[in-house]
Amino acid sequence: MKFDFDDNELKKNEASFPHFARSGRAQKGDLVVEGEHREKGGVSVEIESSVKALFGARIEDVVRDSLRTLSAGDVHFKIKDNGALDHVIMARVETVARQLWAIPEPGVLPQARAKISSSKRDRPRRTRLYLPGNNPDIMLNAGLFGADCIILDLEDSVAQNDKWPARILVRNSLLAVDFGSSEKIVRVNPLTTANFAIDLEIVVPAAPDVLLIPKCENAEDLQAVEQMLIFYEKRAELTTEIMLMPLIETAKGVLNAAEIATASVRNVALCFGAEDFTADIGAERTAEGKESFVARNLILLAAKAAGLQALDTVYSDVEDMDGLIASTCEAMALGFDGKGVIHPGQVEPIHRVFAPTQQQVDYAGKVIAAIEEAEKNGMGVATLGTKMIDAPVVARAKRILALAEGDIFKNPPQITRENK
Repeated sequence: MKFDFDDNELKKNEASFPHFARSGRAQKGDLVVEGEHREKGGVSVEIESSVKALFGARIEDVVRDSLRTLSAGDVHFKIKDNGALDHVIMARVETVARQLWAIPEPGVLPQARAKISSSKRDRPRRTRLYLPGNNPDIMLNAGLFGADCIILDLEDSVAQNDKWPARILVRNSLLAVDFGSSEKIVRVNPLTTANFAIDLEIVVPAAPDVLLIPKCENAEDLQAVEQMLIFYEKRAELTTEIMLMPLIETAKGVLNAAEIATASVRNVALCFGAEDFTADIGAERTAEGKESFVARNLILLAAKAAGLQALDTVYSDVEDMDGLIASTCEAMALGFDGKGVIHPGQVEPIHRVFAPTQQQVDYAGKVIAAIEEAEKNGMGVATLGTKMIDAPVVARAKRILALAEGDIFKNPPQITRENK
């Protein structure tokens, strides 16, 4: 599969821009922005806000600065604010501007002040928390939830009419929000949709750690994704590579899991999506998961054979903690390295299941000490008691110690709000 890299999708409506456009939501941490063309008069801004007395001037400055960057002409913008931060205001203003006139790319970007985290292949991914890409309020404090991975979703949780607002908001949040030690992942839309290429064009310059690729069905899919990703990384002059996480959700994808796992050197894990998979095979999803047991294990084996992590599907009943723990115990027993999470309350129980015991931690420490001592003495192997310490044992010991020492509940990130 090859792609023609052009901006036609971004520019296709330039000849027929509407007179009026709207973006945003009347919810906490968000705002509603309405933009309208005028025959003359330059830029005018009208602001409604419960905190206008304190922050009205700041809001207007952000709006006017954004419109100046976006090359606004004769327009009137009406703002109905509900406590939105600067990067959210900028995202909603840009979304309206993109509907009304041709803006200079890359749009209006907030200052990148969030800590840049590196995505290591073997980092813990016990939990990956899905967050709707068009909800700024929940993103702001997402780093406090303690998930190993935060997934800013542009696919299933975002309605078709909200794709543009979501991708701009996700881009700005990646630049402006501190997600702490959580790995920053963006789930883009499927490769087969028109939204996919636009997602990459807008989001890649904000340098997420990983892209979660839904509906992967063969190696060609991943190779096409990598081809496009390299193109947009070079154009954005990124200095680090964005990793890939294929999400397998169909019968075809399950049967091709082995080739998907080895299709790109950027792959860090294979994920399983039970909801779409059961729909694809015409089965009803059950709590026991009998209908997906074979598929899960095929994905698990494909991931492990390729040296990748295997990540289990979400547990969809957010009120059934006993069921969640039982499902996580089963996943860990099979060899999975983590599960999907759709509610912050699911994070801590899953981490408890995956946490190594003190006995395991103590033994892992002895293994590392033994191999380090052997290396000092010029030996390639070590023994601990009557057991030989080889590479797989050392790798397992390192993973256990990483899980024990890297518990992000011990050091939650500090979330600071922008000054208005």
